[in-house]
Parts: sequence; structure tokens; C-alpha cells
Amino acid sequence: MSIEKLGQYLGAIEDPRCSGKVEHRLIEVLVIAVCAVIACAESWDDIALYGRSKLAWLRTFLELANGIPSHDTFRRVFMLIDPDAFEAGFAAWVGSLVDRFEREVVAIDGKTVRRSFDRGREQSALHVVSAWASEQGLVLGQRCVDGKSNEITAVPELLDQLALENSIVTLDAMGCQTAIAEKILARGGDYLLTLKGNHPLAHAAVVKHFDEHCFRRGAPHRADCDAFDDTHGRLVRRRVFASTDAAALDALSGWPGLRSVLAVESIRSVNSAPKVESEIRYFLSSCPDSPAVLGQAIRSHWAVENNLHWVLDVTFGEDNSRVRDRTAARNLALLRKIALNIVGRDTTSKASVRARRKRAAWNNAYMLKLLLG
Repeated sequence: MSIEKLGQYLGAIEDPRCSGKVEHRLIEVLVIAVCAVIACAESWDDIALYGRSKLAWLRTFLELANGIPSHDTFRRVFMLIDPDAFEAGFAAWVGSLVDRFEREVVAIDGKTVRRSFDRGREQSALHVVSAWASEQGLVLGQRCVDGKSNEITAVPELLDQLALENSIVTLDAMGCQTAIAEKILARGGDYLLTLKGNHPLAHAAVVKHFDEHCFRRGAPHRADCDAFDDTHGRLVRRRVFASTDAAALDALSGWPGLRSVLAVESIRSVNSAPKVESEIRYFLSSCPDSPAVLGQAIRSHWAVENNLHWVLDVTFGEDNSRVRDRTAARNLALLRKIALNIVGRDTTSKASVRARRKRAAWNNAYMLKLLLG
């Protein structure tokens, strides 16, 4: 049962409040907040209102000796909870839910909670780095930093939380670092990293190699995978070239476990316009998989934008959140991910995440079904 497992892992979080002044058990505060966020709550006032509206139902599985906490109590509690412990409990809970796929693509990417800045405190907006299991549609973990430029420090900490055995870990150019590659390998996974100009010598050498061997007229290396996609009103041709020879380039000699270098050419034409666009991207990989599998893993990486970041913004209203306290904003970001994982695990419904959340808000039986997962 999802909520019982969640309660076990979150129950280990230390209550930061003075024990003599506590009227509401921490685990009950957390469970009410999770239910409220599933049910479309976006603020502390919303969470308290949900609790008061559902008091009789909540008492069917929570004691609630002193009723529902006030919105100020919810705010203070989430300002005090240790976010590292909260995130560790979350990662352990998700680890108990994850199915063992033959090959999972774990996409790691960052997102800024845009309205969490505070000019008065000279505080920038919170930037959250998340791990997304593309096949299972689950958030695996999160770490927070002060800005996108600090993602490099957050990624190794996030990787330490995750079980990566038999996974392909994908990152954009910001995460294309030898230390991160070593960490992924040490955790039992393989890496697939975007190579761009932030590694100028390596990037130039790779571009030259593929230009000579793949893209020039008469080049000897034909595409290892050539596929067409005519969905969404456009025609896209994707050619994947994988080279083990490029992995032996002197400019890449410091990369641990490097097996191959990939070049992915995308040629797009939109049905409503005659314009044709072409783009070539380069990737470093330790994976033994076929070029077709790696090409699909590259495409799966961007599901983190549509299935996580977009859903958090549009369905959960994350970018509109005005919670400015850094700890509370970080904990609330994790609450949204808990809610998204619980809602997303309902495989019996084809309704959108938004529709499922509304149904859970209105239908206690359906909410209980989600919680029991």
C-alpha cells in the first residue's frame, strides 16, 4: 500500500518542534498535506481548507486528536522539516515502488520554481534538479540549488540517493562531467551525456571525426539507425551514427568507461511551411546497447520536460507558488512530486493528471484507491 509505505519512510523524519507544544503529530500533518496536494491544493490555506472539509473522512484512518492544523501550523512545520531527511525518505519510498525494468532511462534535469525569489532577502529563485524514470513515469528524487549554474554540485548528491543498476542515466550538457560519469558508473548505471561547446577540445574533435566519417559526401559510415516520424504535424527524420573509433580520440582520453560516441542528425519539415531545419547533436556513452536503443533513450530524456516539468507548472501551478522561505519551498516542491507519483501510479484510468486530481478531490473512494495504490 503506497500510503502505508510512505508513512513508514516519512515516519522516520525527526519532528523539529518542541515536544511539549505539539498538538498535531508530524505524520498526520504530512499525510493531510499529501492528500490536499493530490486534491489540487496549492497553498498552506488550501491544505488547511482541504483538511477541514474532509475531517470526518480523514478520521477514518488518522487519529487527529486535536482536529486539523491551521494554515500557519502547516507553514511552520514545512519551514522546519529537514529537507535532506524529507528527500531521503522520499527516495527510499520510491525505491520500494520501482519495478525492475530490463533497461530504464533515468533522465536528470533541472527546473526553476520561478516565483520563489525574494528581492528583499536578495534570494534567487529555487532551482530543483530531479531524476525521472521515463518508462515508469516516476520521480525518483530531487536536490535543490540556488541557480542553474550550480546543477553540477547537486547532481552527484542526487545520484547518491538513487538505485541505478541497469539504468541509462541521461543528462544535458551541464551534466557532461567526468566526475558525474564516474559516479553513475559507481552506482551501477551507464551514462549517456550531451556533448557541447562547454568541452571545446572534445567537442571540436568529435565534430571533425563525424564530419569526415559520416556527413561528408562519400563518407564511409552509414547511419546505424534511420527512422521517420510524421506525428504532430511535422515530418522528422532522425539518423543515429555510433562510433567506437571516436571514443578512442585523444581529446576523450579522460572519460571513464567510454564505449561509443553518437551523432544524432534531426531533419525537420513542418507540413504548413516549406522550411526544412537540420540539427546535429553529439553524445558520450558508456552503454553497450544498440544505436537504436540509445537513439530512443535520447528521445526519452526529453519526456522529463513534458511529463514532469510541464505537469508541475501547468497542472500543479508550481511556477505560480509564492512560498519564499527556502526550506518550505523545497519541501513543498517535494510534496508535489509525492502527489504526482501517487496519481501517476493509477494505471486503470486514462484520464489526465488534472482530471484524476479533481476526481480525488471530489470522491473519497477514489482518493483512498490512489493512496492504497
